Amino acid sequence: MTHLLNLLAAIALLVWGTQLVRTGILRVFGASLRNILATSVSNRLTAMMSGVGVTALVQSSTATALIVSSFVGQGLMTLPAALAVMLGADIGTSLMAVVFSRDLSWLSPLFIFVGVVLFIARQSTTVGRIGRILIGLGLMLLALQLVRESTSVLTQAPAIKALLGSLSSDLMLEITVGCILSVLSYSSLAMVLLTATLASTGVVSIDVALGLVLGANLGSGLLAVLTTLNSNVETRQVPLGNLVFKIIGVALCAPFVGLWLREMRPWVGDTATMVVLYHLTFNLVVGIVFIALTQTVARWVEQMLPKLEKSTVAGRQRHLDPSALETPSLAISCAVRESMHQADVVESMLLGVIEVIRNNDFVLAQTLQKMDDTVDELYSDIKYYLTKISREALSEKEGQRWTDIISFTINMEQIGDIIERVLEDIENKKIKPGREFSEAGMLEITDLHGRLVDNLRLGMSVFLDGNVRDARKLLEEKTRFRDLERAYAATHLERLSVNTLQSMETSSLHLDLISDLKRINSHICSIAYPILDSAGVLAPNRLREPVSHNHHQVKGHHAAGRPTESKPPRS
Repeated sequence: MTHLLNLLAAIALLVWGTQLVRTGILRVFGASLRNILATSVSNRLTAMMSGVGVTALVQSSTATALIVSSFVGQGLMTLPAALAVMLGADIGTSLMAVVFSRDLSWLSPLFIFVGVVLFIARQSTTVGRIGRILIGLGLMLLALQLVRESTSVLTQAPAIKALLGSLSSDLMLEITVGCILSVLSYSSLAMVLLTATLASTGVVSIDVALGLVLGANLGSGLLAVLTTLNSNVETRQVPLGNLVFKIIGVALCAPFVGLWLREMRPWVGDTATMVVLYHLTFNLVVGIVFIALTQTVARWVEQMLPKLEKSTVAGRQRHLDPSALETPSLAISCAVRESMHQADVVESMLLGVIEVIRNNDFVLAQTLQKMDDTVDELYSDIKYYLTKISREALSEKEGQRWTDIISFTINMEQIGDIIERVLEDIENKKIKPGREFSEAGMLEITDLHGRLVDNLRLGMSVFLDGNVRDARKLLEEKTRFRDLERAYAATHLERLSVNTLQSMETSSLHLDLISDLKRINSHICSIAYPILDSAGVLAPNRLREPVSHNHHQVKGHHAAGRPTESKPPRS
């Protein structure tokens, strides 16, 4: 029992080490790897070679599948190009299996020692993350050594021999077991390395090991499909196409396992090498055969998973791709795109307000109020998505962007709520009683509304680009808008003093409306604060010095040109 537990622990350590290496490399080099993939799709061969290189580093074709799938989901890569990358990804992971099958146990203590020192010393920096990668590599090598030691003892147990002997009679059973174990371990690389170790220690025969390798390849394709089940259709098409490659490849290669074994046995004496070379040969054959058929398989996949019709709000393409969470910087980009859609919905609501006022359009008012539910839903989705991003994996700049997105979506959600209340007031105080603003009052509201729309668009640009000059301009608009609101409130009161009938009937709505527009503008202008603060051009304290109650000091302040208490400080 103890030896079995040791084996299970060694397998778990192998899987965990693979996970550490994969997540560590994605955190350190994720942006560079994505750039390599995005810029290498000019033709199928370069796309396949980029898949080989990226997966050799990440050590997981599943991780590459998730990255490429998110690219297709966002329209950054075509489906045939993505399928070519996946053919290369499978070759890349099989190359790493060949490397790790060598006896590199002497490197294990070195990697673990150096990795722990780097990780503890500089945990939240790039150096610390490289240390995490070294720890993962060291644990993988240590785990493989432990697997060899544990299996050599278990081989002697009669019950284990009988259990594993049952696999030698059925190739389909071996493929099924390999597929299931690969899915459960979340790594075909770990499964292939384990199989090679088991074969080298005599726990399983070489022909059984090759069947398990075929199953591991099938399992890696199935794993990517299962991981992207909740994603949009475009994202799910890539792993499905890769699974089609693997199913056809297994069907073609399975009958020739015995032939390959007979031909290669005289040339390769080591059993573990035989296993990993078969894994490499399988993926090379699949890559060579299918590189010319990516267009055909892409058409099959599009027929099996047709794209949904998209609209501006409902049924549209969602940018919050769950598969992108494996690469935090990519997930941040997804959240930014969804935030911009939220702002687009808010802009549509704001543009509709003036039409409701001009035309007393009750139906449009009801439609716009329902759009606030979409704004609220988008805010909740974005917030929940961001909470699933590992903050530890974000650089300082990405962490600031994370905070900016939260702030931006909160402001958009609050603007949507204000617009909804404004529309309710217009219904109750203008449309239903059949009242109209005075001509002068309508001009004032139209002027404020136009400025507000311009400021919202400028705020969206500031959020997207982080331009300091535009952020300054946006903050200056806050002061201008406040001064206009005060001026228009004063002119409205002047119209009341001369008993203008329309102004008297709509007085409450008019004053509330220009006040609400100012509040909306304040939320928009607050988008500029993080940008200016990061650029170091925002004063740490925008409050003026307290004014003494001593009359003498007050006079002194006035003489020095300080603003009086009746005038709030300019933001």
